[in-house]
Amino acid sequence: MNKLILFAAGLFVASAAHAVNWNMSAEQPDSNYLTQNIHQFAEDVKKSTNGALDIRVQSNSVLLKRPEVKRGVQQGVVPIGEVLVSALGNEDPMFEVDSVPFLASSFDESEKLWKVTRPKLAERLDKQGIVLIYGSPWPPQGIYSKKPIKTLADLSGTRFRAYSASTSRLVSLMGAIPTTVNTPEVPQAFSTGVIDAMLTSPATGVDSRAWDYVKYYYDAKVFIPQSFVIANKRAFRQLPPEVQKAVLEAGQRAEARGWKAARDKTEELTATLAKHGMIVQPMPPELAKEMKAIGDTMVGEWQQKAGADGKAVLDAYRN
Repeated sequence: MNKLILFAAGLFVASAAHAVNWNMSAEQPDSNYLTQNIHQFAEDVKKSTNGALDIRVQSNSVLLKRPEVKRGVQQGVVPIGEVLVSALGNEDPMFEVDSVPFLASSFDESEKLWKVTRPKLAERLDKQGIVLIYGSPWPPQGIYSKKPIKTLADLSGTRFRAYSASTSRLVSLMGAIPTTVNTPEVPQAFSTGVIDAMLTSPATGVDSRAWDYVKYYYDAKVFIPQSFVIANKRAFRQLPPEVQKAVLEAGQRAEARGWKAARDKTEELTATLAKHGMIVQPMPPELAKEMKAIGDTMVGEWQQKAGADGKAVLDAYRN
C-alpha cells in the first residue's frame, strides 16, 4: 500500500513539475457571474489534470480589450481568452445570430438557438486555428436611458452605445447615433456626455453602477448575447491527450453552469437596479411595437447576409 501511495505521489510531482501555465484574458470584473464561472472552470481544469495545466485568469480586460481577444488567441498572444461572440460579426454574420433583435428573447429560445449555431461556429474557428471550449449567455438586453422613453422618437439623435456591428445597425434603425464604447469605459462615457443611452444587460448595469448616471431601465429583452471561451489550437494540441480531454469536459460543465447562472441571476440583477433607485419597467406598448418591427427587418437582413448557412440555422431553430 505504501509503495502504491509513493508511486501515485511521484506521478503527481512529475505532473506538477511539467505543468503548463496559461494566462487567460477575461473581459468582465471578478464580481461578474461569467468571470466567476471562468475562475471555476480554471480551478476545475487544474484539479482534473492534477495541476498539469494551470489557467491563470486575468479579468476586467487587463490583458486584451474586446476587439483584440480573438486575434490575440489566434496568434498565440494568449493561449485562451473570453470574448463576446457578436463582436466578431464583422468577419462573419454567423457570429452575430444571437444578437438579432427578438429572434430569441427567452433563455429557452436562446439555448435552442445556441445549440444549432454552436457546431457552425466551432467549424469556422477550427479553420482559423482556434478551439471553441464553451459558451455562456448574458441576461437579456435592456435599454438604459437618462430620460423616459415612450416611442423611438424620444431617442432621435441620442448618442447611444453600440458594441458590435449588429447593435450599431439596431441603434441606427432606432434613429439614434451609434457610439462604440467598451464595457469598462461605460461610466466615464456617460459622465463625459459621450453617450446618453445604451442597450446592455442588467449584469453590466450592476457592474458599472448604472444608477450613478442613468435613471431609467426598460426590460426590453431585445436579445440574449453569448460570450465564448476560445483557445489557440496549436497550444491546445501541444497538451497531452488526457489534458485536452479534461479541458473540454471542464468546458462542458462550465457551459451548463453558465446557462443556469444566467437564468438564476437575471431577476436578482434587475432587482438590484431598482434597489438603487432606478425606474425599472417593461417597454411602453408603442415602443415595443416599433422595436419588434426593427427586429423583423434585421432577421431578414441577417438571413440574406448569412446565406445558406444562415437559412439552415434558422430552419433548425424554428423547426
